[in-house]
Amino acid sequence: MKAILALDQGTTSSRAILFAHDGSIIGMTQQEFTQHYPKPGWVEHDANEIWETQLSVAQTVLQQHNMDASDVHAIGITNQRETTLVWDRATGEPIHNAIVWQDRRTAPDCDALREAGRSELVQHKTGLVIDAYFCATKLHWILENVSGAKERAEKGELAFGTIDSWLFWKLTGGNVHATDVTNASRTMLWNIHTGKWDDELLELFDIPKAILPSVHPSSHVYGETEPSLFGKSIPLGGAAGDQQSALLGQNCTLPGMAKNTYGTGCFMLMNIGDTPSPSPSRLLTTVACWDGDKREYAYEGSIFIAGAIVQWLRDGLGIIQSSSEVESLAASVDDTDGVYLVPAFAGLGAPHWDSYARGILVGLTRGTTKAHIARAALEGIAFQVADVLDAMRKDSGVAIEELRVDGGAAANDLLMQFQADIIGARVVRPKIIETTAAGAAYVAGLATGFWKDYADIERIWETDRVFEPQMAADEVSRRRIRWAKALERSKQWAELESATD
Repeated sequence: MKAILALDQGTTSSRAILFAHDGSIIGMTQQEFTQHYPKPGWVEHDANEIWETQLSVAQTVLQQHNMDASDVHAIGITNQRETTLVWDRATGEPIHNAIVWQDRRTAPDCDALREAGRSELVQHKTGLVIDAYFCATKLHWILENVSGAKERAEKGELAFGTIDSWLFWKLTGGNVHATDVTNASRTMLWNIHTGKWDDELLELFDIPKAILPSVHPSSHVYGETEPSLFGKSIPLGGAAGDQQSALLGQNCTLPGMAKNTYGTGCFMLMNIGDTPSPSPSRLLTTVACWDGDKREYAYEGSIFIAGAIVQWLRDGLGIIQSSSEVESLAASVDDTDGVYLVPAFAGLGAPHWDSYARGILVGLTRGTTKAHIARAALEGIAFQVADVLDAMRKDSGVAIEELRVDGGAAANDLLMQFQADIIGARVVRPKIIETTAAGAAYVAGLATGFWKDYADIERIWETDRVFEPQMAADEVSRRRIRWAKALERSKQWAELESATD
């Protein structure tokens, strides 16, 4: 039986999933890897550990199902985006730990660029706002802070890449230094209009062009794996950043269709068609998956803390023993009793883009219990999603009456019902919620003929459950007004902190 092997390289774990032609999952293996926090606000990964875990799970899932390389039609890659890595072309060794997308060390550099009036230039060319979230300032930091790196980069001795590039390099034994359009569009160095690395942006961020990977469509044969890895070469049929991959995995292939992924953070994307329209609400305009002939773009709203708030309830407050307990605890009360939790632990993403906002818990009384806090945590996720959806509706002029959902927290029925209530639209959960990996499988399978066309994969997608809005409009309005007030308190933290200095 032929299958597509999807490599899903995430922020906290590496996974390998085998997909059959009907879209069903044959098998899945996962392995976590170490998170490094060298300073407050800094987050790093060991790129060699990422490679070792990703290769291990790929080999293991094949062994578990008595499959070998001849059973794999192609490999597709999806990856944590914006995480930035530089390695030596000769040795293949990283010159520094990968700087993770969550890392905030370059926030002051971004402040300086905004103050210098560079925001409009960057947003026009890239569709992005200037923020430490993206690769450009991270890459600049590595080149400036690793001894001799800048000079070596100019000589062509070093290679930069997002994690897909790193995996292509390792899988091919150093023969492929490439990325796809979705990952390139997250670097703040790639022009979404021309489809090329932008010389003016490279000059602005002081990045040598010799360090950059080649850029190809998401659905594209990048090369073949080194035979020794799996016993035989396997075609590398495509790649896509995790959120664009999920957009395709949710079959949001028509303008106006939207999905939201509930992971460590939340990432909502809406297909806006073949024109990269700017967002007045400061949503990102990003590239959706491209094949050779079809170009698509999307609006994106990034929420930094979503599922991570449940981990905080478990590890930080200790009010639950496992993440799965949060739904039953939250459901043990009818509402939050006026408690609101704004989980701005890493600042606020779209549409606020406030790096200095901080988490805040308001509305506490003597009657507040851990159940109220748990429910407020889940509702805080949904309120953030609603803010992004409002911005998408406003900027696109599309009502958005359906939101497709995936990711771990999409299995939480309480959260999904509240989400439908607060956005006033139906929330649709598919049978296969591994949509990020499915998207990677689709781009690889389309490139190599495993699936014929988009219509072929659209027949795979099936609904598990639809959540219809039930809350009265005046109650929705009341709760969202109170959420907005709590949000403002979160944004005032920087002022309060500076007042005490």
